[in-house]
Amino acid sequence: MKCDVAVIGGGIVGLSTAMQLVQKAPHLDVCVLEKEAALAAHQSSHNSGVIHSGIYYKPGSLKATNCREGWRRLIAFCDAHEVPYELCGKIIVATEESERPYLHTIYQRGLANGLEGIRLVSGEEARVYEPHVRAIEAIQVPQAGIVNFGRVAHAYARLFEEVGGVVLKQHGLRAVIHEGEYQRLETTAQEIRARLVVNCAGLHADRVARLAGASIDVQVVPFRGEYYELVPQKEHLVRNLIYPVPNPKFPFLGVHFTRMIEGGIEAGPNAVLAFAREGYRLTDWSWRDLSEALSFSGFWKMMRQFWRESIDELVRSVLKRAFVAALQRLVPEVQPHDFVRGRSGVRAQCIDRQGKLVNDFLFVERPGWVHVLNAPSPAATSSLAIGDVVSDKCLTAVAAM
Repeated sequence: MKCDVAVIGGGIVGLSTAMQLVQKAPHLDVCVLEKEAALAAHQSSHNSGVIHSGIYYKPGSLKATNCREGWRRLIAFCDAHEVPYELCGKIIVATEESERPYLHTIYQRGLANGLEGIRLVSGEEARVYEPHVRAIEAIQVPQAGIVNFGRVAHAYARLFEEVGGVVLKQHGLRAVIHEGEYQRLETTAQEIRARLVVNCAGLHADRVARLAGASIDVQVVPFRGEYYELVPQKEHLVRNLIYPVPNPKFPFLGVHFTRMIEGGIEAGPNAVLAFAREGYRLTDWSWRDLSEALSFSGFWKMMRQFWRESIDELVRSVLKRAFVAALQRLVPEVQPHDFVRGRSGVRAQCIDRQGKLVNDFLFVERPGWVHVLNAPSPAATSSLAIGDVVSDKCLTAVAAM
């Protein structure tokens, strides 16, 4: 099979890229290769379902610019294609004096990133939005919302196929051979020859890049995020979304409360180092994944930097009471018996050889390839903006061939 562009990865970013590529250039033959039997099987459907506002990200960064543009386009897309969502808003709460300075930094970032209507509120005002919350000060963010990103991804796929795009499931990439103007992709099902390949493989993006011969200085490290669910009798304790002030040194937002679009209240996620790239349980492990991580120098440098946080996250994973203690900082009334184990997800986070967590989206272009190497949260909210950027890169590369 031959095509002009092959997109590796049928997640929300890969599908957004493919959809926009055929919309911009209907003459191109575009296919999506997905190793699973279903689309959006990993990060795209194992996330918190939060529509992020863009308040946290450094002004001018790719995360900041793509999140704000992606937010605008996502809302318009959901309206146009009848995907249920709700802009319910959220509050970010400081529970002790030491958190105030970074809370104010986040607020200033929100203003710099163009958010309208965000407000610094007192603890008493915060309880107008969330009557059971503990706060000395908070930011009220009206742009935050909830949606099922798996449904969004499937809507992208439907539109892609309606205009002639081809989705090939159970096509896991095994090898890449460069043949003149084509890249020959050997998959678990058949061989595909493509003039240009887009790597949106998420948890395996670094491996795909190395199969393609790219020399990269980053590696994906999988972090599992585990959730609990509030029992129905205690759902009244949380109205919408309640977030803590995050640790500014750690690229995760901390355990929080999230109302889900289908109903119910989730609490989490934590951020535990997973022993497999698709390790959704503590007992899941892969010798290949684990040995790759342990042999990467950047992994050990990262662990030296974040060993305390890593131990804390592991304790919260093993001990329910420790997990709930973190949630009680936000809503003191909750008790361990108010929660039942929920689902989990795995986040693909790149680190470099110096042990630094890559805090922005990372796109790398090589002859015949466009690699999306680092696209963790808020990539789902940003998916239409990322797809726009990457599809433009594809059109430029194809025109130069």
